[in-house]
Amino acid sequence: MTLDEYQTQAMTTELMQRSQNPKASEPAFIAKILGLVGEAGEVAEKIKKIVRDKEGVINDEDKLELQKELGDVLWYIAALSDYLGLRLDDVGAQNLSKLASRKNRGELHGKGDNR
Repeated sequence: MTLDEYQTQAMTTELMQRSQNPKASEPAFIAKILGLVGEAGEVAEKIKKIVRDKEGVINDEDKLELQKELGDVLWYIAALSDYLGLRLDDVGAQNLSKLASRKNRGELHGKGDNR
């Protein structure tokens, strides 16, 4: 499955479609941002409990639970991309290109978005 295929299928479960002229102040956009942050927080919470309660050992059950939460994060990334009129394949390709450029220039570590 490609990222675009995932995005297309994921958007069949989207309840709050974007308007013709999407704005960051629209409830549909805000709901997606809050959903992404919430799901990312759930991933962090699960990791926190693994570190706190299990000395950091991740077992198969933990992996399954993390996979579920990461899937929720992916859904919100797909939904935000769709809201902005972006294809998830393009988002992923641009990110890999940016990281490859940073690696080639020895800039993976550092400060700022545009290094």
